[in-house]
Amino acid sequence: MTARRPTGEGKASDTLPDATVRPTAVPAGRGPASVLVEIPVKDDPHLPTTVASLVGQSRRPDRVLVVATPETPEALLEEARRRAAGLPFEVLRVPGYVVEARQAAIPHVTEEITVFLDSDNAGPANWLELLVAPVEKGADYSGGPTRPSRPPENWVERYIALLERSIYEELVPGRLVYLPLQNTAWRSSVVRGLGFDIRIPGAEDHDLESRAAAAGYQGVFVPEAWVSHDKSSVTDFFAWARRRYRAYLLPMAMSLLKNGELRGRLGERRRLVRHPLAWVEELVKPLALLHAWGRWARLGGSASPPPSGG
Repeated sequence: MTARRPTGEGKASDTLPDATVRPTAVPAGRGPASVLVEIPVKDDPHLPTTVASLVGQSRRPDRVLVVATPETPEALLEEARRRAAGLPFEVLRVPGYVVEARQAAIPHVTEEITVFLDSDNAGPANWLELLVAPVEKGADYSGGPTRPSRPPENWVERYIALLERSIYEELVPGRLVYLPLQNTAWRSSVVRGLGFDIRIPGAEDHDLESRAAAAGYQGVFVPEAWVSHDKSSVTDFFAWARRRYRAYLLPMAMSLLKNGELRGRLGERRRLVRHPLAWVEELVKPLALLHAWGRWARLGGSASPPPSGG
């Protein structure tokens, strides 16, 4: 297994619990740590396939927790339960955004390691074993990449595939604050101590990882611990654009403001993905930043006004 330990920078939040007590590795001879796989879902038809991929793992999870919105069809959850094929399977209904679901799930976690998996991911048989190994050996969290489940069939899918490849090959190996939360394993004590900031309606991965870095926690990137990512349901450009703005561009700008990383991010010179939608995002980002600054200020955040230019 090739594990990389990137560095990270950020400021600790004064609005959430501080997590400065460093956990230790699982004691030798005690056996493997207990593992929970947590899957947030709204109405994703891929959920049963995701759950089924956990059954054949060489390292089986001790429990699967599906955190579902009230709108999630009961029939979808029952099919996922059936596909769990005997794995301990529970459903927690939580209203609101994904970040609110993650925060609400924390009191229900008793396992030592929490694995975050999206409802459109599926891992090969050795995925979970590879993913949790660094945490069992002493890392505070670990993460792996995603791969398209099939060749892209439209231009939005093509952009998503190119963007995720760029993230995992060019950004994450240098700084783990770029690591999407899907396909990550965390010491549950770290997640419990840091928590999720429900004031920001998305980008919870960047906020959590920025605060983890500021608190001195160490993460490991495991390229071999990949999962497939099925974006076959993404066909409408306008629906994708609305979701991209609300779930990523706006909350990411809020997280950058909150964690004091805006100036550093604006100073980065990143190579754009070669796709027209990359330029669309670049044009929208200043609007998202202004929107985020106003929203964060109304929430009582300590963000300074966005810098002019650049």
